[in-house]
Amino acid sequence: MKKLYINTGGFDAVFNNFKESFGGKLIISASEYKLTFKSRWAKGSITGVRFEKEMTYLNFDFTFNEDVNLSIESNPFTPVFFVYCEKGNVQHSFGANGNVKGLNKNQSGIMSNSSSINSVLYFDSHKHIQFSLIGMPTAVNNVETDFVSQIKKIFTNESGNYIYIGDENHKIEQKFEELKTIPKKGTVRYLVMRNILREVLELEIAQHSYNYLSAFNPILNFASKQFSEIRKLSALNVATIPTPLQFIKRSLQTRTLKTYNQKLAS
Repeated sequence: MKKLYINTGGFDAVFNNFKESFGGKLIISASEYKLTFKSRWAKGSITGVRFEKEMTYLNFDFTFNEDVNLSIESNPFTPVFFVYCEKGNVQHSFGANGNVKGLNKNQSGIMSNSSSINSVLYFDSHKHIQFSLIGMPTAVNNVETDFVSQIKKIFTNESGNYIYIGDENHKIEQKFEELKTIPKKGTVRYLVMRNILREVLELEIAQHSYNYLSAFNPILNFASKQFSEIRKLSALNVATIPTPLQFIKRSLQTRTLKTYNQKLAS
């Protein structure tokens, strides 16, 4: 069994250390990162996008030739992670000896961890695994939007550990299929991706608890309006569209990977 460890740092550090551990080729373009690798023990890719301090997106698509445990240190920005499993299965526990819960194909889950206990992911050998992860920080420079405030209220608790496993949701599945059809590069890609991911978060929240759905209706309606406008922009010359940073400022308002020898909290 291979054991890997992630410290919670910046996006650059995370991907550079992914490269150190997996090898392969890392390409960085604007806010997008893509690592492709093929070795004796692993083959596949890890891609990611930064949306300033608002949100991060990672997609893991790989096959391991041996069982792998991936331990993730708790993050000072106390993000809430939304996970969707596209192929295979993903298992998780709080600490090396904690209860293990899993996601199967087309299932989604929500997890937050503000305690000192690591989160551990488990991957079986010789199985094609693909899953996406959306991270939403809930403590960034003491700035908190209504959307983040609602997420924090629903998906964090006093114990510091929270996990929820949802049922299959075809609407969420469709949103991830949409991600595969957007432009390959450019500002339009960035904006459309950002809004699709926001729609995924809203669907996750609605699925999690009907009691909170009415509170999110204004946000859902606003996001839908934004998305419609961006789809119109996609037909325009990219040069006429504002930069992502400018757009984000007008809209609503992830450390290192290495083989680990240290003892996990449990």
